[in-house]
Amino acid sequence: MKYAPFNVKQVAYYTASFVSWLNVAEGGKRAGKNILNILAFAENLETHPNRLHLTAGVTKATSKVNIWDSDGFGLTHYFKGRCREGTYEGIDCLYIRTKTGTKIVIAAGGKDSDDYRSIKGFSFGSVYVTEANECHQLFIQEVVDRTIASQERRIFFDINPKPPRHWFYSDFLDFQDKLKEAGENPGYNYAHFTLFDNMSLSNKRLKEVLSKYDRTSLWYQADILGKRTSATGRIYTAWSKENVIDASRIHDEVLVSFSIGVDIGGTDATVATLAGYTHHCSKAILVDGYYHKQGKYSGMTHDLYARQIVDRIEEWIVRYPRVSAAAVFVESADKLFRQALKNELDKRGLSRMSIAPSYKKDGIVDRIRTQNILIRQKRLLVASHMKEWINAYENAVWSDKEFEKGDWVRVDDGSYPVDCLDSSEYATQPFKNNLIKDVA
Repeated sequence: MKYAPFNVKQVAYYTASFVSWLNVAEGGKRAGKNILNILAFAENLETHPNRLHLTAGVTKATSKVNIWDSDGFGLTHYFKGRCREGTYEGIDCLYIRTKTGTKIVIAAGGKDSDDYRSIKGFSFGSVYVTEANECHQLFIQEVVDRTIASQERRIFFDINPKPPRHWFYSDFLDFQDKLKEAGENPGYNYAHFTLFDNMSLSNKRLKEVLSKYDRTSLWYQADILGKRTSATGRIYTAWSKENVIDASRIHDEVLVSFSIGVDIGGTDATVATLAGYTHHCSKAILVDGYYHKQGKYSGMTHDLYARQIVDRIEEWIVRYPRVSAAAVFVESADKLFRQALKNELDKRGLSRMSIAPSYKKDGIVDRIRTQNILIRQKRLLVASHMKEWINAYENAVWSDKEFEKGDWVRVDDGSYPVDCLDSSEYATQPFKNNLIKDVA
């Protein structure tokens, strides 16, 4: 069999794994993450002082297929003639003869919330979890904890791109990144790989494969470039880079009117979105926004939020004087905030600005449908500096569980800033009949 070589980036990751407690290979499909981690994990087993180790995946079968076999590149092939399958404490395992004695590598699955129980009580020298961010959070936390007593702690993860606010990033990896940036996590080995790192593909074959993808699609962004985004169950399927407009170009657009949508989030994000409209509502442009996520202990009140939002409105008026006559549509359920905002506007001489409850008569699905039509027609644009809003449009997904019940419900689990979508919908939905003719 002819083998393709590793490239410089892959060699650097492999070499660093010998001295790193946490090794994370992230990226697109067919990027070589799995093969690279198998080799690094196998080399680790050869000399590791501990006897018991773990391989895991979404299911136990996934662990065996992707790590033990891996189409001829797995542990059973690496240690051919030196390993056998068996059981340990009633769990499927590999017994492997290495330079430092026999190692036991058990297999586990981690998809469900109670799967962590299958590895409780064990102490592992090293672990390799494939598609780690597809596993349940409780299982991954248990995996990490089970290695604390290791004589040479080694954790190997390969992960597929997820929405930027997926728990694996927000509750685990982001903190490791911060520590590393501060110089306090030298044993953290991270690398990002794509299809372009797969040296087994010739340039001709690579070009042939890529020619079948729309390079503006999020499918391409996720599967080929390995970027953190949602590519399945997406709501705004027509969203692309053409819906993002550089802020400097907005000067060239003739904005004849404006509106503002405000979503009050409590302990979630509070968002205000400034929308501008070109002549005859030919385009709606999300020009700028206010975004604040207070958490549980920030002590924000209606009055404080009203002041901060009006501060931002005054900045908008300096640039776009017509904002001073804009309508402000505020979360319909929050009468107290509407009054606080009205009081603050009046106090600053902005009484021309009207305050109204958000328009929800047609329901959230109709709001989504309206924006989807505008997105598909490239008539809803978002300023390039509005990262939270762009993140929301890229990563909004339907709830599988609710769909099974026959309902179309947008996921609201913190994995993306859904409040930005609510706010932008509040700003634009009242003008649906002007933006889209004959929407039924």
